[in-house]
Amino acid sequence: MKRAVAFVLAGMLTILGVSWQACGITESAVPFLLISPGARASGMGEAFAAVADDATAVFWNPAGLAFQTGRELTLMHANWLPQLTNDMFYDFAAYRQSVEGLGTFGINVTYLNMGKQYITGEESPDILGEFTSFDFAVALTYGTLVGRNTGVGVGLRYIRSNLSPVGAGAERGEGKANAFAVDLGILYRAPWLEGFRVGANLSNMGPKITYIDAAQADPLPTNLKLGLSYDLVRSQYNRMTLAFDANKLLVRRYKDGTSDPFYKAIFTAWTDEPLGNEFRNMIYSGGVEYVYSNLFALRAGYYYDQEGQVKYATFGAGIQYHLYRFDFAYVSAKEGHPLSDTMRFSLTIGF
Repeated sequence: MKRAVAFVLAGMLTILGVSWQACGITESAVPFLLISPGARASGMGEAFAAVADDATAVFWNPAGLAFQTGRELTLMHANWLPQLTNDMFYDFAAYRQSVEGLGTFGINVTYLNMGKQYITGEESPDILGEFTSFDFAVALTYGTLVGRNTGVGVGLRYIRSNLSPVGAGAERGEGKANAFAVDLGILYRAPWLEGFRVGANLSNMGPKITYIDAAQADPLPTNLKLGLSYDLVRSQYNRMTLAFDANKLLVRRYKDGTSDPFYKAIFTAWTDEPLGNEFRNMIYSGGVEYVYSNLFALRAGYYYDQEGQVKYATFGAGIQYHLYRFDFAYVSAKEGHPLSDTMRFSLTIGF
């Protein structure tokens, strides 16, 4: 019996879930890697590459680990695209620990459950079976100082995509794939202006991911993140931090469906349009965080994606009690937007 699988649907759910938030119109596979973790960063409009001062640095900028000591665990859960479905969710967990004389190590797990999918007949809507689609990744990261004010970081990530147990239509094989990727980061704390930081993170560099055959392999979502942050106020009881990020998806696809390998796309992704348009179409975000006496925090930010027509404000808050910090973030997108009313919760535990 011929079967057509919701393989494409599962992939589209992944793409839509991230492209509207993180990369405009995506041209890569496994875009769940671009979903931003941590309710703290989310409340700041997702501007965190030059802050990266907690365990979520494993995502935002592994170089941020270089300035951290001790141990910390962060857990996050979010219902994904609540305006479209009620069975998608995103989970993130990260742990970091410093080792005297070596630096700081981190590990994190990312999981996106895309809910239940159905197998139907090619010429009939009759349901022949069902399955659950999901993606997950596990990453090991390391950060160390290369000077008093400069930290560098690296991450190695294993990626597993489980979209479908069978191919679509006449395709043989499964909608399952594995891949590996590398992240590189740098963070500089300016000695000439206290509280000013500059960060950069080049993430998800790796070979293309293959589901059915090599001819249909898709690039990973290699992404360049540039960030600035400044402590506008920093006193005994009050701290206010301003942050700004710019993101560029470094994927180069051509009209015939082919794409450049990541090491080439890092450069060619800047050439498919006039350079002015390339900068205009980057994703920009800014945020502010106010912390009182390390007890509670208020946050706000704005996310701006001109190419993908995604623009929304974010708000957040945090409460610190002894070793525990609870953070909440809310996306204030316009009515009907898939991310409207998205709420994120995270728990951070210091040791």
